[in-house]
Amino acid sequence: MRFTSQLIALGMACLLAIWLSLALGPVTLPMMDTLRAVLHLVGVPVAEDNLQQAELIVGQIRLPRTLLGLAVGAVLALSGVAMQGLFRNPLADPGLVGVSSGAALGAAVAIVAGASFGGLPEPFQPYLLSVCAFAGGLGVTAIVYRLGRRDGRTSVSTMLLAGVAMTALAGSIIGLFTYLADDASLRTLTFWNLGTLNGASYDRLWPLLLVCVAVILWLPRRAKALNALLLGESEAHHLGIDVQRLKRELILCIALGVGAAVAAAGLIGFIGLIVPHLVRLLTGPDHRVVLPASALAGATLLLLADIFARLVMAPAELPIGIVTVFIGAPFFLFLLVRGRS
Repeated sequence: MRFTSQLIALGMACLLAIWLSLALGPVTLPMMDTLRAVLHLVGVPVAEDNLQQAELIVGQIRLPRTLLGLAVGAVLALSGVAMQGLFRNPLADPGLVGVSSGAALGAAVAIVAGASFGGLPEPFQPYLLSVCAFAGGLGVTAIVYRLGRRDGRTSVSTMLLAGVAMTALAGSIIGLFTYLADDASLRTLTFWNLGTLNGASYDRLWPLLLVCVAVILWLPRRAKALNALLLGESEAHHLGIDVQRLKRELILCIALGVGAAVAAAGLIGFIGLIVPHLVRLLTGPDHRVVLPASALAGATLLLLADIFARLVMAPAELPIGIVTVFIGAPFFLFLLVRGRS
């Protein structure tokens, strides 16, 4: 009953964050006009007087941005839970297997060397950055996974070391592309690495949103297996869990989810690290509760960070990755002080 009430509270907080995300910005809309605009967009009959501006702002600008924030926040938080369960380490981050650095490398290739892809058909050119980032994340993760395989088994510790090495290698190549970039490409690459939900559109949103939703729906189905894995690999095996298959599924899910999130919004740190911590403080370690609660909390936190990024320097916009670091770093300092006391 306590867990149900916590999930309901998180769900209500998420709904409030959605409402605020649709209403607040450089042009602030009345809350009721925002609600009427959303209802009208989904086909519910409402009074249409003085609704044209609100419907335009909500439907064309803020709704796709809010949907993207929901998906990215939820999938980063879920991937953080899965990664911490896989490594049995509460400090594990989704980027440990190299997916974030690989996606950043793919994005750097697309931004700096994008002119080399000029022969692409025009309908595919807007997707070049997202596709390269997604492919880069999956590619680096595949290399890390292959390096971690030996004698038909996956060594988590070897994967961790391989992930650190591949992250360093990708960082050095990104540095080379940064050095070679012209002023316009350098500015684009810098802002992409800081993370943003700005520029979300339905055409670019749906392919990435489908991947995120698939991950969000699938990971909670493995909650019991993750609970068993907390006891150790041999204990989970004795409980009937195919540990090697579970590892493959978790790594694939993390790679797909984080790759899609980074491809859509750039590098956004700390969501996959701090949200599982906060949720476990509230609910305990049971993944049947931690996974859905983390999805709701991650989506809520990212939307609130995006609202702050929009408003703090309006009409200019602060990169959302800066906001999440400002939230995450003090939280870990708090954990450090709390642990010492």
